[in-house]
Amino acid sequence: MAEISGVVERIWRYPVKSTGGEPLDSVEVDGRGLAGDRLYAVRDGAGRLGSGKNTRRFRRMDGLLRLGSRLGHRLDGPELLDPLGHRVEDPDTFLRAYLERDDVALAREDAVSHFDQLPVSVLTTATLDWVRAAAPDAAVDERRFRPNLLVRTPPGTPPFVEDTWFGREGRAGDGVRLAFVRSSERCAMAGLAQPGLPHAPGILRAVTQGHEGRLDALATVARPGRLRVGDTLAFTT
Repeated sequence: MAEISGVVERIWRYPVKSTGGEPLDSVEVDGRGLAGDRLYAVRDGAGRLGSGKNTRRFRRMDGLLRLGSRLGHRLDGPELLDPLGHRVEDPDTFLRAYLERDDVALAREDAVSHFDQLPVSVLTTATLDWVRAAAPDAAVDERRFRPNLLVRTPPGTPPFVEDTWFGREGRAGDGVRLAFVRSSERCAMAGLAQPGLPHAPGILRAVTQGHEGRLDALATVARPGRLRVGDTLAFTT
């Protein structure tokens, strides 16, 4: 018997890592994740990827979240959008001026993965509603947490229901199976300003105090297929 956990309310893809994403009505899901998701990144001369943090793999590049990106039906290269939502004609030239760095360029993924952790992030409305209640002075929106799927859960669903999915496979869409592993560890990026959303440091503080800084469910793709808005996410009981 299948246990329906919710319905896919929105699908998000982020063609260029650390920039704003594009909402989709449907998307192919392959072994890598959602087709085209984080397929490109801003890469510096040392090979590090533009991000909101500094690590061996990532380089903090403030301002990327104010940009947008979209692929539409093309996977041969993204469109980069400036903070006003206008299409940028020459992404590399624009990025070097915008970031004030002369060693950056838009790059397609090669041997180094562009994903911070696992390829698919799923967030429920039950958990998002908890964040709104825990940070009442902040503008809370799923874009703060950059999920691939926002799942509308039934009334009365407890927050952080995603934690109960770990170690299980969920079914959705045309044959898609997602193997849920763990949640994301959140950083200051959750409270950074982006188009339509002001700086809100209280969001990270609330998530840290209320759920040890963890939010969503991360998954690998156990079986490819196609996802659409309105598909159910179900688990075998």
